Amino acid sequence: MNEYRTHNCGELRTSHIGNDVRLAGWVDTIRDHGSVIFIDLRDHYGVTQVVCNDSDMFTKLAREYVISVAGRLRRRDDETINKKIETGEVELSAEKITILGTSKHQLPFEIKGSVNTKEEVRLKYRFLDLRNPAVQKNIVLRSKITSFLRKKMEDLGFLEIQTPILTSSSPEGARDYLVPSRKHHGMFYALPQAPQQFKQLLMTSGFDKYFQIAPCFRDEDSRADRSPGEFYQLDFEMSFATQEDVFAVAETVMYDTFCHFTDKKVSAAPFKRIRFKDAMKKYGTDKPDLRNPLIIEDLTNFFSDVDFAPFRKKPVRGVVAPNCASAPRSFFERMLEYATSIGMKGLGYISVIEGFELKGPIVKYLTAEKQDELKDMLSLKNDDALFFISDAPKAVDGLAGQIRSELAARLGLIDNSRFDFCYIVDYPMFGLNDETGAIEFTHNPFSMPQGEMDALLTKDPLDVLAYQYDIVCNGVELSSGAVRNHKPEIMQKAFEIAGYSREDIETKFPALFNAFQYGAPPHAGMAPGLDRIVMLIAQQENIREVVAFPMNSNAQDTLLGAPSFVTEQQLREVHIKIR
Repeated sequence: MNEYRTHNCGELRTSHIGNDVRLAGWVDTIRDHGSVIFIDLRDHYGVTQVVCNDSDMFTKLAREYVISVAGRLRRRDDETINKKIETGEVELSAEKITILGTSKHQLPFEIKGSVNTKEEVRLKYRFLDLRNPAVQKNIVLRSKITSFLRKKMEDLGFLEIQTPILTSSSPEGARDYLVPSRKHHGMFYALPQAPQQFKQLLMTSGFDKYFQIAPCFRDEDSRADRSPGEFYQLDFEMSFATQEDVFAVAETVMYDTFCHFTDKKVSAAPFKRIRFKDAMKKYGTDKPDLRNPLIIEDLTNFFSDVDFAPFRKKPVRGVVAPNCASAPRSFFERMLEYATSIGMKGLGYISVIEGFELKGPIVKYLTAEKQDELKDMLSLKNDDALFFISDAPKAVDGLAGQIRSELAARLGLIDNSRFDFCYIVDYPMFGLNDETGAIEFTHNPFSMPQGEMDALLTKDPLDVLAYQYDIVCNGVELSSGAVRNHKPEIMQKAFEIAGYSREDIETKFPALFNAFQYGAPPHAGMAPGLDRIVMLIAQQENIREVVAFPMNSNAQDTLLGAPSFVTEQQLREVHIKIR
């Protein structure tokens, strides 16, 4: 029998009344009522009230002390029953208290209110922050989701295979974390940005379906939906698979996972497919939140014969906001402030007022015929407001997307009762470097071009599409994936277009390029982000809330003090001299 406890603090019920029990946990609160003293004892499973009439038994206790309490369980008085907790009908009458661990009396923050504490303090005392049941709940949820995902993949016939953490540096889009080699002077390992090459090598090795909950390491700046340093993804790959085969697996796993862990409505399979080009035009982003009903309209042609200087020779986008024309002036002023904050020079708009008339500074530039054309084209209604976005071709869609999102948020148009999934497909294979103008890969260089070699030989590179796809939920990119380029001659040609020679490929990707010379099967896969899945299901705004020991936004672990200086001896062992 356990010497510290017979039960946990969340399991005692009226059926246990009269039993001699022992509990162990942290002192959550102490309430001294004079003749009787109450303690709320907390552990991982819940809270139980402890009561005692002997004040001497409590004199040495303080909040967050770790104690073991022995006594008899009894029913609470009717007026003290707490229906907010599962143990609220019973209390433990203490007969013996043993102190197992003491705590400093001055806590850096209240445990129950830790989420309202400054991030730097929370992360420095993360072990206290995690005692907050609301915070701990997220980590428990993450564990359950991880277990569910693993079981789901196994049921679908995938093998879990671990791939190396120490590997070679390769150009995969982000900065590598480098690890100096002690045994090989001047040489470095790199932590994997993703198991990209290893999972393709597994397919080439004859394995049919692979997965793992993979740690990935990228030296990137943080965002609300991206942790600096490391993250985890449900990485999977399939041999003899097409894009649709991957989609079928992802739809099964995502739908079942979200339905299991939430009561919200979840998109049923098949998830909506949206071409990248269309997503940018309609939503202004390749991560559209489909709960937002607002759609971006292309008004470039409409304004081509309108003599309005700000729109002259520029693309023009419009967003119709319903029931908005009657909003107070402050609404439009705040929208203008937001527009300028994201780099726009202004935010023009037209209101549809009573009598189905158009009102606004731009209206005087429109003939009566053009006004009627605009009404018909956009199916305008009374009390609509039409917002205009015009800028350089590379910027206009992104700006329109931000205006669309901001309008929906301010007007309360987002339906928070749903998880809306979609795939973004048909990404361009190549693009132009903003600084040099040279052709480069836009995404994963290992993707198969649509049309394969024929497309590379006969099409303008900027018109070549890739079998590359993202899965998006409520405006959050959960995963990227692709049908892989498994043919050496097509890979060589694709890299040649992007400015790489055969020698470059053999140098930067020697194992993969060599393996493909020995017969590689068609294969495809994707890697939904575990952190983001949990963040969405837990309804958290920041990804750090679902990571047990996250870094801060400046890529520092303030709990353990990383990164940190090391000794001169350690540097010498790995042949490094700090400049």
